[in-house]
Amino acid sequence: MGTENPGRPNPLIGSPFAAAPPPTATPFSASGPVVGSEASGSRPPAQPPQNTMLSMSSRSVAGTQASGFRPNNPQTRFNGPSVTSSSTAYVPPTSGPPFQRYPTPQFPSVHQAPPAQAPPIGQPPFQPPAGQLPPPASFHLQPQVPVAPMGSPPSRLNSPQLSSDSSSFASRMNFQPSFPHMDSSYSAARATLQPSLPGYVKQANAISQASPLTPFQAQQGGYAAPTPPPPPSFLPQQGGFAQPPPVGTPFGLHSRDQIQHPGSAPPIGGIQGLAEDFSSLSLGSVPGSIDSGLDPKALPRPLDVVCPLAEAPDGEEVPVINFVSTGIIRCRRCRTYVNPYVTFTDSGRKWCCNICALLNDVPGDYFAQLDATGRRIDLDQRPELTRGSVEFVAPTEYMVRPPMPPLYFFLIDVSVSAVRSGMIEVVAQTIKSCLDELPGYPRTQVGFITFDSTIHFYNMKSSLTQPQMMVVSDLDDIFVPLPDDLRVNLSESRSVVEAFLDSLPSMFQENVNVESALGPAVKATFMIMSQLGGKLMIFQNTLPSLGVGRLKLRGDDPRVYGTDKEHALRIPEDLFYKNMAAECTKYQIGVNVYTFSDKYTDIASLGALAKYSGGQIYHYPSFQSATHGEKLRHELARDLTRETAWEAVMRIRCGKGVRFTSYHGNFMLRSTDLLALPAVDCDKAYGAQLSLEETLLTSKTVYFQVVLLYTASCGERRIRIHTAAVPVAADLGEMYRHADTGAIVSLFARLAIEKSLSYKLEDARSSVQLRIVKALREYRNLYAMQHRLGGRMIYPEPLKFLPLYGLALCKSAALRGGYADVQLDDRCAAGFTMMALPVKKMLKLLYPSLVRVDEYLLKPSAQANGFENIMKRLPLTIESLDSRGLYVYDDGFRFVVWFGRMFSPDAALNLLGQDAAVEFSKVALGKHESEMSRKLMGLLKKLRDSDPSYYQLCNLVRQGEQPREGYLLLTNLVEDQIGGASGYSDWMVQIHRQVQQSA
Repeated sequence: MGTENPGRPNPLIGSPFAAAPPPTATPFSASGPVVGSEASGSRPPAQPPQNTMLSMSSRSVAGTQASGFRPNNPQTRFNGPSVTSSSTAYVPPTSGPPFQRYPTPQFPSVHQAPPAQAPPIGQPPFQPPAGQLPPPASFHLQPQVPVAPMGSPPSRLNSPQLSSDSSSFASRMNFQPSFPHMDSSYSAARATLQPSLPGYVKQANAISQASPLTPFQAQQGGYAAPTPPPPPSFLPQQGGFAQPPPVGTPFGLHSRDQIQHPGSAPPIGGIQGLAEDFSSLSLGSVPGSIDSGLDPKALPRPLDVVCPLAEAPDGEEVPVINFVSTGIIRCRRCRTYVNPYVTFTDSGRKWCCNICALLNDVPGDYFAQLDATGRRIDLDQRPELTRGSVEFVAPTEYMVRPPMPPLYFFLIDVSVSAVRSGMIEVVAQTIKSCLDELPGYPRTQVGFITFDSTIHFYNMKSSLTQPQMMVVSDLDDIFVPLPDDLRVNLSESRSVVEAFLDSLPSMFQENVNVESALGPAVKATFMIMSQLGGKLMIFQNTLPSLGVGRLKLRGDDPRVYGTDKEHALRIPEDLFYKNMAAECTKYQIGVNVYTFSDKYTDIASLGALAKYSGGQIYHYPSFQSATHGEKLRHELARDLTRETAWEAVMRIRCGKGVRFTSYHGNFMLRSTDLLALPAVDCDKAYGAQLSLEETLLTSKTVYFQVVLLYTASCGERRIRIHTAAVPVAADLGEMYRHADTGAIVSLFARLAIEKSLSYKLEDARSSVQLRIVKALREYRNLYAMQHRLGGRMIYPEPLKFLPLYGLALCKSAALRGGYADVQLDDRCAAGFTMMALPVKKMLKLLYPSLVRVDEYLLKPSAQANGFENIMKRLPLTIESLDSRGLYVYDDGFRFVVWFGRMFSPDAALNLLGQDAAVEFSKVALGKHESEMSRKLMGLLKKLRDSDPSYYQLCNLVRQGEQPREGYLLLTNLVEDQIGGASGYSDWMVQIHRQVQQSA
């Protein structure tokens, strides 16, 4: 839900990105822009993605021990023949336990003298803040977190074979690089800063020194790297690093082996601390001044993606602190919570707020002496002063009412279509299997309502042996019989609840009612839940047809598409559901909607219940329990058992000079900056845009603090706090070179989906391309006068995958095509889902993994390589598919297993048994006795276990089996030209031409 702050300008206007960036850490030792070949339509160099993410990549994180912060762990990097690593680079081993500890590289402390015509390479000087942090020598060893299974989008070979649909492009462009091969094209792994938000540790990059790339400078048309301004002073403890010049190799120089290195991470900045865990900034730096020749309104602005309840890595946890005697320590002016970036003065009697610089008194019970370096002597015992992420136990003044027990209420459609699909049986069985795992035992409460053309209430009072069913048929004047007995304590009424779930499938087995009174049923449920709040889970199988909130069939007229009336199909037809969501939010009720129909159910309207109450949409088109039952079981069980924050509100505070201007996601905005989240969990993320104030930034660091006030399932009121520090950069080019593709794409997706609710799909797709063009054009203009660029493609190194992800976004189910390309319900469901996805899941959905597995399956187990070694991701193009192979396509929501036409019949028999000769649409992949079958099922299980948020249902496809192959796989090969949409080569040509037009 993108909600603008009232009375504030929209930061998106005239902006390639969409909000003001957090300042980044040290000056980059980058040698300027990356210049591609004249053939700008080819893919950017497929180097390892730069870890400069919005996970507040340029801030420091405090560690748990005396050092006060945690260094990042080196991440596996490419070590192919064309990649050299300097002698000081640290390369971790490629094997070993996932959390094996590695020695931490030391930061250089002396600024290195720059070579001729190259920017300074080395470590800028630091000045510690008031002695809060220890000297560099006290860094602690930290466990390495496994990288995400999704790697960078793979690149084509030097001379790719063009498919027939792009052959015309071959005559216009030369894919061969126009520059000689260079050993130092990517001379050292780029270093990232300390994650300052979570206390967790994520992947870090090796810290190294790069050699000057004089061959590159000599052979690229007189290219000479500009000398950046003097580096600002910044603390070594806050993540200073030496970075090699971001001079990318010309297009096509990297081999596919390098691209597919098992250690490669998705092109989203390196510190996943906030992307996966808490937050991610699109830009690692913000300009401290504005050049006279630039329009301030057109500056790229950073975008923040916050996932406040992300799951901690194994072995880590957020510390919980209870200020019993002192009360919670906060700034008396800006209300910032005490954090690792505050400084203590006056012998420990005062502390200075890092957000507003106000001096606050230290309470007597919180007082501690300072040592000779200005650090508190009790720093090791104060997690709130050494950890970027902490939780405070909130006292009673933070409560409007006592913490309520968790309430799970189930509203189930029992019309004839729901009965025939088998949905009711799967839902009842899953709920029963999860009763022991519902959070909040023994306080947890549950309730049930079923409906068709009437509404059925169930009395589950603990004194009963069987539930009592009460039917209300008056839909215009809803009343609730026995309201106190319709929601019951699970531990007290366990036997009655189980008896109801056992009998529910058979209770309506003979039902032939085709009507659906969803609106009145929602009103009745609201009347029952409003006293406590909780989570409402709606299972809807048909279009609501009776009572308030009834909907009609729409969207079947193709003539509407391409007109100004098109967007009306993607917004609620009836405001009843949006208004009910607002009421639910007011009374702390979060709504999750599960839809199952094979016919139109108007998800655009039903989804408003979830969108404005902080909930989620789960869509199962044409649901049949035999086929889709396992996916529903897994995702419903995940929804029921994952830890949930109840009655939550979230606010983001930031330092002087920047402000948040809009927010995007599933929530209700209670005031200009307070997000109401009745039920939030680890699978939900929220986007925010921040912009520069009119005045220029004068401080060297900007701080951010994300605060989530919520009720834990155990009954405690808690405050989860994530604090980050982001240095300010003086050069706009540095800000671009700190950009994070993942956070930018994640926000672009949210903005494009929101635009599709007011404009045509074509306009939404054009807006994505326009933002990319504006960004690349402005970056080009920074260097156009300094270098003879000619017609070459120029881009900042971290954004080399931005055009590819932009193309993938335009081809996603939420935005692609028109009437005939995606069903209206499927399109709306995809939009609702993408609005809530964290960065990593968003990137995997946009550019899924495609891997070949037949070689792994055919090898004996003793000779088979490990799981990581077979995950060599292939470009999403038809050229990647060999008719003799077996491939697995994984977008995080489903698997497609593609059997080539010439795949070994014996191998197919081992995998599928006698079903190998049957039409694959009728075949379900199961485990057979053969070794190949066990290995394939084990491989799919590992992929599922790597991200349990959703369950990937397996679809089998045989080459040439149309239309199944087309809609399951071929339309998702985003680099090919399919259905009138541009292929990657043509897309790059379009972008390059538009950049050149006004350059």
